[in-house]
Amino acid sequence: MKKFRKVLDGLTTSSPGGTIGSPSCGSAAGTPTSAPTPKDIDIQETLVAENFQLCKTVRHGFPYQPTALAFDPVQKILAIGSRTGGVRILGRPGVDCYCQHESGAAVLQLQFLINEGALVSACADDTLHLWNLRQRRPAVLHSLKFNRERITFCHLPFQSKWLYVGTERGNTHIVNIESFVLSGYVIMWNKAIELSTKTHPGPVVHLSDSPKDEGKLLIGFESGTIVQWDLRGKKADFRIYYDEAIHSVSWHHEGKQFMCSHSDGSLTLWNLRNTTKPFQVTFPHGKIQKDGRKESCKPILKVEYKTSRNSEPFVVFSGGLSYDKAGRRPTLTIMHGKAITVLEMDYPIVEFMVLCDTPYNNEVQEPYAVVVLLEKDLIVVDLTQSNFPVFENPYPMDVHESPVTCTAYFADCPPDIIPILYSIGAKHKKTGYSQKEWPISGGTWTLGSHTYPEIIITGHADGSIKFWDASAITLQMLYKLKTSKVFEKPKPGEGRAADLVEEDPFAVQMVSWCPQSRIFCVVGISAHIILYRFSKYDANTQIVSLDVRLQCESDDVITPSENENNPCFPEPGSHSPQPHHQYPASPSSGTPEGNKDSIPCLKVKDRVVRVPPGYQAELVIQLLWVDGEPPQQITTLDINSAYGLLAFGNCSGLVVVDYLQKTILLCMSTLDLYGAADPYQRLTRSPRRNRQSTSELCMRGLSNFYSDSKKRIRTSYQSLTELSDNQQSIDMERSKSPTSVSVCSVGSPILVHYPTSLHNDPRVLPEPVASLRASHCSPVYYLLDNDHVNGHCTSPTSQPSAGKPRVPMGPEGPRLTRRGPGRPPFRKAQSAACMEISLPVSHTEGYASRRAMLQQLHGVTMYSHDEHHTPSPYCWSERESRENSFSRSRSSSVSSIDRDTKEAITTLQFGESYGRKTDALPTPCLWVGTSLGVVVVIPMSVPTEQEERMEEPVTIGPSGVVLLLKGSVLRFGFLDCMGVLIQSPHEVWRDLNAPEDPDRPRRRKLINFSPSSSQDTCGEGHLAVVCSERQAKVLLMPSQSCLFVHNITESSFVLRADVVSVCNSVCLACFCANGHIMTLSLPSLRPLVNVNYLPLTDMRIARTFCFTNGGQALYLSSPTEIQRITYSQEMCDNLQEMLGELFTPIETPEAQNRGFLKGFFGGNAHTFDREELFGEAAAGKASRSLAQHIPGQGGVEGMKVAASGVVGDLARARVALDERGQRLGELEDRTALMMTSAETFSKHAHELMLKCKDKKWYQF
Repeated sequence: MKKFRKVLDGLTTSSPGGTIGSPSCGSAAGTPTSAPTPKDIDIQETLVAENFQLCKTVRHGFPYQPTALAFDPVQKILAIGSRTGGVRILGRPGVDCYCQHESGAAVLQLQFLINEGALVSACADDTLHLWNLRQRRPAVLHSLKFNRERITFCHLPFQSKWLYVGTERGNTHIVNIESFVLSGYVIMWNKAIELSTKTHPGPVVHLSDSPKDEGKLLIGFESGTIVQWDLRGKKADFRIYYDEAIHSVSWHHEGKQFMCSHSDGSLTLWNLRNTTKPFQVTFPHGKIQKDGRKESCKPILKVEYKTSRNSEPFVVFSGGLSYDKAGRRPTLTIMHGKAITVLEMDYPIVEFMVLCDTPYNNEVQEPYAVVVLLEKDLIVVDLTQSNFPVFENPYPMDVHESPVTCTAYFADCPPDIIPILYSIGAKHKKTGYSQKEWPISGGTWTLGSHTYPEIIITGHADGSIKFWDASAITLQMLYKLKTSKVFEKPKPGEGRAADLVEEDPFAVQMVSWCPQSRIFCVVGISAHIILYRFSKYDANTQIVSLDVRLQCESDDVITPSENENNPCFPEPGSHSPQPHHQYPASPSSGTPEGNKDSIPCLKVKDRVVRVPPGYQAELVIQLLWVDGEPPQQITTLDINSAYGLLAFGNCSGLVVVDYLQKTILLCMSTLDLYGAADPYQRLTRSPRRNRQSTSELCMRGLSNFYSDSKKRIRTSYQSLTELSDNQQSIDMERSKSPTSVSVCSVGSPILVHYPTSLHNDPRVLPEPVASLRASHCSPVYYLLDNDHVNGHCTSPTSQPSAGKPRVPMGPEGPRLTRRGPGRPPFRKAQSAACMEISLPVSHTEGYASRRAMLQQLHGVTMYSHDEHHTPSPYCWSERESRENSFSRSRSSSVSSIDRDTKEAITTLQFGESYGRKTDALPTPCLWVGTSLGVVVVIPMSVPTEQEERMEEPVTIGPSGVVLLLKGSVLRFGFLDCMGVLIQSPHEVWRDLNAPEDPDRPRRRKLINFSPSSSQDTCGEGHLAVVCSERQAKVLLMPSQSCLFVHNITESSFVLRADVVSVCNSVCLACFCANGHIMTLSLPSLRPLVNVNYLPLTDMRIARTFCFTNGGQALYLSSPTEIQRITYSQEMCDNLQEMLGELFTPIETPEAQNRGFLKGFFGGNAHTFDREELFGEAAAGKASRSLAQHIPGQGGVEGMKVAASGVVGDLARARVALDERGQRLGELEDRTALMMTSAETFSKHAHELMLKCKDKKWYQF
């Protein structure tokens, strides 16, 4: 078997187009490579396809677009339905379950079968579903589809198996919950109302049985008609006709009164003794005006009337405010006796429910809390205290407090990091909550045995960062960091940068975190980077600020080279066949006008500030405006605590910063990275003559951009900015002149050695920093089309499909669709949460699809989305012409003349590697990947001793091209020669603000994972894994030989990729634009799993999807929810153990004994047999065309669940049997006692009969 594997590996290595060989020579596509096969590389791979299975684990956050609410007062669990057909069931912390209707129809209403472990949902597609909650993964047992009528309201009496269903036509149907079939008993609307009534009463808006008599059903119609229907007599007891429309009805527990809420803001109280007029009419918020008239009020959408033994009854309602008070927030009003309390809410109220002690509607209710479901929050109010405080919500419902813009997922973190973050974050928690326990406390959950520390980091549009404890499939916020505190508040009229600052200038674009050293980096949307260090002590500090001039002077067009896919890459010292032209600096770059524009987008606080314990800002790096043109957004970032270096890049070039010495080590354009080893030939033209016109056009474009954005409705969700339609005309104007190509100065490779005084006094920047600019002007190139989007570039393989005509390139400049210098420095909150665009997945070829997708992915062009407007379903015909398809077939030619891209830095990775083929030992290196698929390795010399590191400069050597891949480079990973993942070197965390200890001085302690540690057993070198949009390759370093190559996808492209640890091994995990999730073994790149997980992918998922170790991943499934998934079979097997139980066996509370006198005088409730009325024997069968029964899969799912947890179920069954045996024993004792009592009674009766047998009537 081993020999066979080696033969296959050899075939893979020599497959056509499968390798590039050494960088100094290459072969044409389709020709086997002549590179020597490395010796002694024999890695036993342990991962097989059976190790992988894809499934969803848990969903966190607030249910998006909620519509319905239900509560089980015995089980104490809460259910929330949503507009997308989802149902979230919540209990005690840890009990959190998400289930989805297959139809995706909105949930209209939810009804628990109280203490039965079941839930009924009514959806907008007029279907009823019965969910089985007695399993960890709820499933549908039955469904009933109404064909002729639309469902408007449902009511299920306590301990009843008959569900009342009201419809839009005004009819009331009855469904058997056990069999889920319709009864033949129907209450028709024309029988419910009087025959003399000429108008239709409207849809049924309320159904409830009388607390006094279960045989009486109260039916409320929208028009204001109320009917009490006698179910036994099949007639109406009374009818009420009111002028105002009815929204809700609530009974008094005695069944003698009920209260209605109306559309005019009034509450009416009706007494059953006299139904001709209301007993009481009140306008709670309608004051009498000076002219004697009442204020017009908004409708009261719902009212609940609850009684209490020791106090006045509670009347709780939503709405009813007067129209005159414009701008007031939504309110919930609590009337308790004469006291009226108005609670203002941050968001509109969707639904509320008063929680009571008893499930019986004919007992004193004793309310203790109100659950309020808002559009974007869940609040529980404590009714037992006079000031009505709210409970502290234990669920992570505030993920979307500010729109989420980026995510990061870290599994198997250091165990001490979570307690430290929690202790720091606990000091800043809000106070004033109710002291009582959270009332939604149902279900059971235990900490599973397969748990390890996990942390999720979310970045937000307001610049805040949240750290979440995600261990054991739960989510709890640990710590919140506000990056905006580093900067001065923008003031209007402070210059050009201030004018462009909109609502979200601090929005987080990406984060980089080293859990071991606790160093944290944040990339902001305003082209800024903030470096934080963690400390347990507060401190007075002054934040160091570095300004970087990085602006690309070139618009690159790549022409076919002689070697097509495999150009010859000379060694760094060899001569390049193509001359590298240098131009003099632009005349305008040194003018006072150019210096005036050398400003950052934000202003850092330049004074000493007091920072609390936690993450404390140490360094801020900002890209500057250059000659009137804004900085490009940062596309990638990497930080290494062992080297003390930070590297970042964008579509203009690469910057390396020494954050220990606070100096800029490298600032160069992407083109200059290659030196003489540029794999492409580029057409050049002279620099632009007139820069002033470009600046004016730039500001014109920006003013149009922001004037349009200000017209849009901004809500807490919708903080996106869209490009206006007139942007095209601006681009057309821009393209009329040959001077319209974006030209800015870029520094050629700069190596700066700074004196140590800079570190001592950060406020004094040395002269090289202030005058950091190009010594020469890079060539200027044509840009053919707009595949360059906002700092990212599309794959070098992007080109039109064969046969599509090209737009001719005239001498007047680039194509009209190109983004010119009017691109803003940052857009308003690029919220991943706000993107609701679902794009079709098609394998048809389309030219605009991928560019449109990447424009949305990186935030240049976005479609409008209004949170108050329900978006229409996706229409193929409307968007097909604009986008054609989400993924397209693209040519693999790297040198296509139609390719229209500008090279950007797409990924960076520090690590111990070999920068040259001749290196004998690994050294610190920076691996650079570009959007053209080029991989460059930059070797560095970093002093190791602490004193030398703070004084001696870090030197960066020359670099050369190592590899060329298809598509933009996405990820690097390093393996040793045994196939074990090599971790990046890091520094052990030390608290710089801790008190000095003379005996134990603080020194840097470095942990270095060098690949040379296994040289004795496996030879020299290590393996480098490189993944691009289309391809993955494994290289042997330092020879740079390509061992394995795999074309990941032909019809789509990879969005996210990572080298992760799974099942004590390592693999490459990829997420493609067509929704496929796949894993490849390492190092052989053998496909292990390929699952079509998301048939329709939207941009929110593309922006937030991330993999982590342990076979887990996450993405933002909606603007408010985080969905975690696993692709590990081991975790899928253990998932049932980790999930919480929704149903726990609880005795149903017994009904109160009302006593003899109350029952004698008619106060006791009357019971009747519903089976006798609604059963098939009495009522017959319903029409088959009225509703269709659909069996569910709940039974099969339940069997699967039972099979997966046999031990636990056996234990529960044993307990249940013991309880049943105990109850049977008690029943046997009671039966024997009753038999003894009956025998005694019979004996006494017989004796009495014998005694009175012979007596005459007059003897008594």
